[in-house]
This record gives sequence, C-alpha cells and structure tokens, in this order.
Amino acid sequence: MDFNNEFKHPPVNTGDWFLSIFIANIPVLGLIMLVVWAIDKTGNPNKANWARAKLLWYAVAIGIGIVFVILIGIGAVTGVFDNWDFADL
Repeated sequence: MDFNNEFKHPPVNTGDWFLSIFIANIPVLGLIMLVVWAIDKTGNPNKANWARAKLLWYAVAIGIGIVFVILIGIGAVTGVFDNWDFADL
C-alpha cells in the first residue's frame, strides 16, 4: 500500500472551507460550483466528497418537495380540502 499517494492532498484549511461554503450558498453560482467541485479530478478529494454529499442532500430535498407537492395536488383534486375553513387558521 502506497501511503504517499494516499495522503498527497493537504487538508482543506478553515479559510478555504469558509469561502467554499459561502460560494455554495449563492443560489445559482453555488449549484454550478458544487457540480464543478464534485467532478474535479485534480482538486482536493475532501472538497469533492463534500460537494457530492451536498448535491445528494439537494436531491433528497427536491425529491421530498416533489412528493409533498404531488400529495397536496392530489388532495386538492380529490376534494380533501373542501370542508376546511381556512379563515379559522
């Protein structure tokens, strides 16, 4: 086992993480940068794994959102909400 090849990337320092998280939270640019960091073969693998995990969380959140919207749509079409008095809420 070649340990030199295993640890050839230095750890990502606090300033780099701060900037990466800041950029990742910018709506459109952040998504683009997460994809770039996730597929970058020459960059730090720690940042690539973090970007892949964050993209996976986005996919889970979008999936849950889609299921929620479908359930609300089915409820609206079938008349589940017809007897609700939303004025009391």
